Amino acid sequence: MQYLEFQKSLNNFTVFSLADIRQAEPGFHRRRLNEWQEKGYIKKVVKGHYVFSSLELDERVLFEIANRIYAPSYVSFEMALSYYGLIPESVFAITSASTRKTSRFSTTLGEFLYRTIHPRLFFGFEIRRHEGKTFKIAQPEKAFLDLLYIKTELRQSPDFAGMRVDGKAFIKLMDRGKMNGYLAMFGQKSLQRRTAGFWDYITHA
Repeated sequence: MQYLEFQKSLNNFTVFSLADIRQAEPGFHRRRLNEWQEKGYIKKVVKGHYVFSSLELDERVLFEIANRIYAPSYVSFEMALSYYGLIPESVFAITSASTRKTSRFSTTLGEFLYRTIHPRLFFGFEIRRHEGKTFKIAQPEKAFLDLLYIKTELRQSPDFAGMRVDGKAFIKLMDRGKMNGYLAMFGQKSLQRRTAGFWDYITHA
């Protein structure tokens, strides 16, 4: 397979794997990938996943890549809260929730961080569409609860202040009834107490 033919066959992929390539060309030899990397045609993201060097990156493209290179996962925690305008945009990595082990990938495209959640908590995300592609991201209520679930040290007002949450945006965006429904599914009394403490903090901040 020549490169132009390869590019055309995978043009609809934001990020592609060797398995994706072999669906288009069963006899494809992976040494071609090394050749095309050396020529600057493609970039390796993580082991087994690649993008075209011409790919234009933005936040939503990175979210789709995050979903693909470590599945199952969805964007959550600080990155999702930043996406919704609830915290400042200075988030150092694309943070995601996954049922797999906690992992971090430092790549040429950026940092991808995955934190482990229990399989029964793999819910509360939606699939968003962007220019014909899709990515999975936590709903704001679930992103917030995921963060408190992982960061058990967030317990009191000084801790909550350090989260730098925009109080007005939080109160306007969050559906407390939905959040309480999700809390019941977590089944953690301590998380319920800390969440109630945060609501008390943010409404009086």
